[in-house]
Amino acid sequence: MARDYAKHCPVSPTKNSLLVIAAILLIIQAASCQRVRVETEVEAYPTESVDLRCQFVDGGNTKLTQVSWIWEPTEGQRDNIAVFHPTYGESFPESPFSGRVRFIKGTLTSPSITITSLKMADAGRYTCEYATYPSGNEQGTTNLVMLAKPKNSASPVVVQASTSGEPVVVAQCEAADSKPAATIKWMGAVGGSENTTSKKGPDGTVTVRSEYLVVPTPEDNGKEVTCIISQRTQDKPQTFPMKLAVEYPPTVSILGYDNNWYIGRTDAVLTCQATGNPAPTTVTWTVMSGPMPDTVQINANKLIVRKVDEAVNTTFVCEVKNRLGVSKHQVTTAVIEQRKITAGPSTAGIIGGIIGVVLFLLAIVGAVIILVRKRKQNAVNGDGPPKHKPPPPVKAGSSTEMLNKPVTDSVLTELTETHPFSNVYYETSGEPVTDLDACDDDDDNTVGGAANGGGPAVLEDSIQYADVDDTLNDEALPPYSDADDHHVDEPPSAAVARGESFVSAAMYV
Repeated sequence: MARDYAKHCPVSPTKNSLLVIAAILLIIQAASCQRVRVETEVEAYPTESVDLRCQFVDGGNTKLTQVSWIWEPTEGQRDNIAVFHPTYGESFPESPFSGRVRFIKGTLTSPSITITSLKMADAGRYTCEYATYPSGNEQGTTNLVMLAKPKNSASPVVVQASTSGEPVVVAQCEAADSKPAATIKWMGAVGGSENTTSKKGPDGTVTVRSEYLVVPTPEDNGKEVTCIISQRTQDKPQTFPMKLAVEYPPTVSILGYDNNWYIGRTDAVLTCQATGNPAPTTVTWTVMSGPMPDTVQINANKLIVRKVDEAVNTTFVCEVKNRLGVSKHQVTTAVIEQRKITAGPSTAGIIGGIIGVVLFLLAIVGAVIILVRKRKQNAVNGDGPPKHKPPPPVKAGSSTEMLNKPVTDSVLTELTETHPFSNVYYETSGEPVTDLDACDDDDDNTVGGAANGGGPAVLEDSIQYADVDDTLNDEALPPYSDADDHHVDEPPSAAVARGESFVSAAMYV
């Protein structure tokens, strides 16, 4: 194509003889002279329609005389399928596109065409070629790619379990009549191999077939393998999960004999358990010692001994069949005189466990009920933290002021009227409140003030209280007492150093 452009776009001679530079200049000049605009590649599907666009741009003084569409299915083959002349109009020469091609607008500057009822064989190169004056022919080429969606399928292959150790085909997968060709992959847990082939059709489509091979065993029956097909026209790969079908003769075993068939036991059962592919069709019970005992009943694959006696002290045989073969298994039953005692779970332990669980649940329920009731009761009684802040205490006077106040008959009378004596006892564990802020600091440093937080001496108080006792007779204040209500003759000691606290004994008030 670059050579054709070079004919119509002259290249200035250059003294540089390097071929690489000459080639680059040739490509640049050819690109700058490209005045026929077309799409490089177009994709389409069979039975559909496609538009092939062409336009001549920057004509200038160039005179357009005719435009033609040329189809090139293979290298070297060129067939005119549509021609447009400004004077003579449209023309469609005999070709495989007869009746399926037409011009969209029918003008020299925009001679785009439409091809209908596409076929796979329509793929190829389509060249829009102009006959111009004075530059000659100019052209642009579009590559039409015909796509075909694959017809995908997959299926397992029924095989028999191998005895030779040779791998055989157990599954197959196919992507037929696709373009471009599809790819097939396998996934499986049986450790097989794959064999993939492809075949090209006369219309350019490709059919891809893939086989999955393993050495089949009875254990492989029912295992899953997956075929995955990917192709350009698919949005995502298509998967085909399959279960392997491996046929094998039956295998059989007898279950139910526990070595505890004692005389008189009832309804002892033997079960003939068989597997095979295809499934066993017949199950036969026989006795090696002769005819079947009268106490024995056959029900399909079960042998039921209604009552154990010496007649069932024999060997029972189970025989199963399928299309591929026969399999047998036998068990010898030994009849004993006494029943064997087998250890089982302790009934007392089970009952105790149940009772423990019930008690635990009851305890939880009871605790929840008590908690709920207590909360409701608190809500009714108004219990709980205070909802307001109490007022701050008001200081009416210091403790030393109260101690320094002289005790008179009027004071005692006032105390007995406002605060009558009661039998309320104050505990001795509390810490007395002392007022140290009124401590006497004068220079005399008398014994009474220093020892008693600034108040009068304790001995002087006791003398005053003794005088009052003589006056009140039987209504005197009770004596000092210890925690056990024993009389204490001695008052608290007055020998307390200045600045120290003291705890007096409890007394009645």
